[in-house]
Amino acid sequence: MIIIKSDEEIELMRTSGKVTGTILHELKDFIRPGLSTLDIDRFVEKRIRRHGMVPTFLGYNGFPASACVSINDEVVHGIPEKGRILQEGDIVSVDIGSTYKGYVSDAARTYAVGKISDEARRLIEVTEASFFEGIRYARVGHRLSDISHAVQEVAEAAGFGVIRDYVGHGVGHDMHEDPPIPNYGKAGKGPRLVKGMALAIEPMIVQGSYECEKLLNDWTVVTADGKLAAHYENTVVITDGEPELLTLYREE
Repeated sequence: MIIIKSDEEIELMRTSGKVTGTILHELKDFIRPGLSTLDIDRFVEKRIRRHGMVPTFLGYNGFPASACVSINDEVVHGIPEKGRILQEGDIVSVDIGSTYKGYVSDAARTYAVGKISDEARRLIEVTEASFFEGIRYARVGHRLSDISHAVQEVAEAAGFGVIRDYVGHGVGHDMHEDPPIPNYGKAGKGPRLVKGMALAIEPMIVQGSYECEKLLNDWTVVTADGKLAAHYENTVVITDGEPELLTLYREE
């Protein structure tokens, strides 16, 4: 069941989203070669708690950290580790959630670690561009798959693959609510968008095949062919007009 949010609920999510977006923006200057993925997790948790909020991911279905930190061929759900060190040329995706008075915001970005290859940078840029093309359709009256189709069109036109096994989702009182939001598919399918829907739209785009597999830790998802993956996500609210991106930092 899709839960339509009241103005009061959206305001709580707006407060949470501002913190989530700010932290992801701050990570641009924090991430560098030599850091561990655990350093990133501690950075995220400290800042969430500083704002009086709770790290949504910590303990969620047993997840052991406040941030998912995924390097290179890791698509999503990378577990932060003290011994996992960022290297020059890596790309790293950071996915975080903040909970404020019981309401969640969820967002992700992919960052360059030092100087990266042109192809890695293009992957990051296309992943972000596919999100923004998708939300052109995040308006009252469109169908959910209009977003999905637009994401797929941008990614595949650039020669990249679109992950099938993991999707976006509704968000609000719980981190994962209905509806599921694939990043691929035919337009004109699924529920019509209405004011008050809150959606975590999150393209996961890869250099090669969309086939992926889960590591033995039962969390981290990697590309089956070992090629790079990028992730871009925002919490989006459907309004009477333009969609509102709760987790987009003001300068973005």
